[in-house]
Amino acid sequence: MRTAVVILNWNTAEYLKAFLPGVFESCEGVADLYVADNASTDGSVAVLANEFPGVKSVLLDRNYGFTGGYNRVLAQLEGYEYFVLLNSDIEVDKGWLEPLIEWMDSHPRCGVCGPKLHGLVAKEEGGYERTNTFEYAGAAGGLLDRYGFPYCRGRVLKKVAEDKGQYDSPADVLWVTGACLVTRASLWKELGGLDDRFFAHCEEIDYCWRAQLSGWSVSVVPQSTVWHLGGGTLPQNSPYKLQLNFRNNLLMLANNLAPTYETMGHSPEKAAKKAERLLGRRMFLDNFAKIVYICTGRIEYARAVRKAHGEFRELRHKAPERHYSGLGSVKGWTNKCILI
Repeated sequence: MRTAVVILNWNTAEYLKAFLPGVFESCEGVADLYVADNASTDGSVAVLANEFPGVKSVLLDRNYGFTGGYNRVLAQLEGYEYFVLLNSDIEVDKGWLEPLIEWMDSHPRCGVCGPKLHGLVAKEEGGYERTNTFEYAGAAGGLLDRYGFPYCRGRVLKKVAEDKGQYDSPADVLWVTGACLVTRASLWKELGGLDDRFFAHCEEIDYCWRAQLSGWSVSVVPQSTVWHLGGGTLPQNSPYKLQLNFRNNLLMLANNLAPTYETMGHSPEKAAKKAERLLGRRMFLDNFAKIVYICTGRIEYARAVRKAHGEFRELRHKAPERHYSGLGSVKGWTNKCILI
């Protein structure tokens, strides 16, 4: 097989039971399927062994997060042309993968691609129901606003749109969701995988941004649609999830702003200064959000922002050294302000 589909699992045994059979069936004759387990404690390993003996498994000794888990697992996989990162709470139809691989085959400078992402909701009587609305995590491809806030075609902040075919043409974007992401194995190795400092959240945006800076394009391929439940590992209202998002968004900007400004014709010195100015504005907006949380009684969210900034200051200087032989242009960083 040229393609390896890898599901990274952590304490989502129920999702494996619900969604893995469909993924397994869809991969037959198309891709090798792996489930990597981040030292789950909910019986996930027993579920894999007893109910899915035909699925290849990789067992990690502790929870390395999304970034560390995928980095360790994909480093063990040799001989593949494409890696597919797939969440355990994704439901698929047979034939979802083929359009993505065909796109990569026919577009040799595309380094990363992904499908449209629709929502999936739990039913009261059990099971799950598909929706025709875009899902928060990636919708129809991701962009960044002028201050580095991520948004999507079909989703701005928490507002999602109904899919009426308005994004049914393939398009280059800044990022595609890590819930279902196809990347060239050679590019994964070239970029050194995901940034381990992130642990979880925003790491796929950083990866896609770095791919563009390395001269590759990132595309959404709407001929493929998958359904995402979301919040399987951390609920949407988790202060820790908020902390990771605030911290990692800043790390992502620190990683990529300066080289992006260089692609616009600025000298390295001027690019670095512009990057620091934008980071300062962004941290000001974060602090404004912290004040709003305090005024509305969400003290744990305010603490999350404070912790995020502290961890960002500590981690930003531990970035792995990166060299670009030639900086590629970046698409999908817009001049819009989604806060307005």
